[in-house]
Amino acid sequence: MPPKKRTKEETESTDNTKKTKTSEASKDATAFNVHNVTVANAQGKDVSMSVYAGKVLLIVNVASKCGRTKAHYTQLAALDDKLKDKGLRIIGFPCNQFGRQEPGTAEGVVCFAKDNYNATFDIMGKVEVNGENASPLFVGLKETTKIKNIPWNFSKFLVSKTGRVLGAYDKDKPSSLEEPILKALSSKE
Repeated sequence: MPPKKRTKEETESTDNTKKTKTSEASKDATAFNVHNVTVANAQGKDVSMSVYAGKVLLIVNVASKCGRTKAHYTQLAALDDKLKDKGLRIIGFPCNQFGRQEPGTAEGVVCFAKDNYNATFDIMGKVEVNGENASPLFVGLKETTKIKNIPWNFSKFLVSKTGRVLGAYDKDKPSSLEEPILKALSSKE
């Protein structure tokens, strides 16, 4: 028996269903958007990451007692000074998961960064970046970049003006990220 000939409406309906499923799968793969997340600031108040819409973000898990602290805070502060007026926002998230190298309070971290490195970029509330208590922000950052676990302090994520995650950088020093940051700043996205 030959296949039943479909009407134009049936064909369009089937084709639209296929397109919708493909679009939904594409959306699922790229669904995480940093601007859709709420985090706590250093004082414990909720902040929607949407306040950073239109800015390129460098999100970093920071620690004050790590071997990387001096170099990373110094370079993060320099990047902030150099590129803040062009639209870069650096956001530090204190994390005590790696060798207990961030034992203080988030407010204490703000003072530490400013007093020791003249770092004036935003520092949020303390978070966990791995495990079942991981911050939803870091869960999304890891899933988007296909990282199972953040390996250590000062892992960095570059985010577009529209909240899309552009890349992850672990051992890279902040000064080495100027080129991808400038590219993101010059992009319309």
